[in-house]
Amino acid sequence: MTATPACGGIGRWQQRADVVVIGVGVAGLTAGLAAHRAGRKVVVLAKTRHAPGTTATHYAQGGIAVVLPGTEDSVAAHVADTVAAGAGLCDEAAVTSIVADGYRAVADLVGAGAHFDTGADGHWSLTREGGHHRRRIIHAGGDATGVEVQRALDEAAGILDIRPQHTAIALLRDDEKITGVLVATPDGPGILHAPSVILATGGLGHLYRATTNPDGATGDGVALALWAGAEVADLEFIQFHPTMLFDGSAGGRRPLITEALRGEGAILRDAAGEAIMAGVHPMADLAPRDVVAAAVDARLRATGADCAYLDARRVPGLARRFPTVTAACRAAGIDPVRQPIPIVPGAHYSCGGVRTDPHGRTTLAGLFAAGEVGRTGMHGANRLASNSLLEGLVVGGRAGVAAAEHALATGPTRARADEPVAPVAVDRAALQRAMSTGASVLRDGAGLAGIAALLAGARPLPVTGRRRFESAALTAVADAVVTAAARRTESRGCHHRSDDPSNAAREVA
Repeated sequence: MTATPACGGIGRWQQRADVVVIGVGVAGLTAGLAAHRAGRKVVVLAKTRHAPGTTATHYAQGGIAVVLPGTEDSVAAHVADTVAAGAGLCDEAAVTSIVADGYRAVADLVGAGAHFDTGADGHWSLTREGGHHRRRIIHAGGDATGVEVQRALDEAAGILDIRPQHTAIALLRDDEKITGVLVATPDGPGILHAPSVILATGGLGHLYRATTNPDGATGDGVALALWAGAEVADLEFIQFHPTMLFDGSAGGRRPLITEALRGEGAILRDAAGEAIMAGVHPMADLAPRDVVAAAVDARLRATGADCAYLDARRVPGLARRFPTVTAACRAAGIDPVRQPIPIVPGAHYSCGGVRTDPHGRTTLAGLFAAGEVGRTGMHGANRLASNSLLEGLVVGGRAGVAAAEHALATGPTRARADEPVAPVAVDRAALQRAMSTGASVLRDGAGLAGIAALLAGARPLPVTGRRRFESAALTAVADAVVTAAARRTESRGCHHRSDDPSNAAREVA
């Protein structure tokens, strides 16, 4: 049985489903649609209002990395770039499986109504981003790919039973498998009995004071999996996007400045106007994200400047090609056509998560995960740009099919919640300050030990709603991240240890 978080009364209502999907971004809706098409009864839980701007998918700017038939690109070339960016920790078989299935998944999305930008020849326009040796990124609305992907999936998902303001606070299981979900709602807690549950909860960016992630990205899926006893992996590898808009805000979500700008010729410069990436890497400004973020962070530390700059003034048709970036900059009083854009690295993407195979199956029968919450081995120690929407589409669809098959084979379940146990939590603001100082782009043993000391003082916190659940989830995930980061004393991928002498040259490059 499952020790469940105390929530002021267990199971005031009970319902049944074959498949419960937790999350309404690209992976969640793709999974829900796939399970529905397989003939299963699907319930989709949305922690917030199901509205534009509430998912990480909505904010994805760059595009989808995909090998198109009839081009000079190849699956092997895309795999090679992905594995190179992953710094030796990718599961190459998983990468190949997902990349090879990319075009089919994108074609399915187009079949659901998505539209991508085309050139004068009528074919999809392709751009290039960091770590890619070829143009293979399709995009929509210039730099609003996520908005279009979310729109198309939202429309297609009108056939699904989507429950807004439903927070999954515990996975219920017996000795061998998942049996359901404990859910907090405005009408009180209840139990959804289901043999299959798919985690599609996104990332954990709000472990930090400033992030590109939406408000709901509090590591919920990883925490739920940890509490249920499923395996997680690679949580130390948190990718910091090199170019988050610096607008003087104290914290919360900040706009992303898409990497595609550098693919079109933008250059990173310091406050003195010097090119930051010159001589750092053969691909200069198009080096993998971990290299670029570390270089920007090192330059900021060396100069004491508050921010660096992305000079995009020579990008042709900038305002037309990148309307989302242009609007965000102008809202902050910056004209990117005439001024360099102030930027800093920002918490962006978790390369690790709940351990799964390429079909989203976790180590716990009946539990599946897809999208950023999952760890397929696709990203290794550092995600290649625009592979996230690709993985969400491919693994989301596969997880939906696998979950439907498991539900059919297992049959109805009867979930029970044990005597409630209050999870522990620390103050969210204090945790975010500590993580931003001790577990950011650069980290060391002393800083990680300081966070561990803070976490050791966590106190029981009965779950009475979304906010308290998120505090408990952030605390549980922070503990797992810090434990993993402390054990990995080397620098690898987006995990940079400033106290690793063997990588000292790379850290300040």
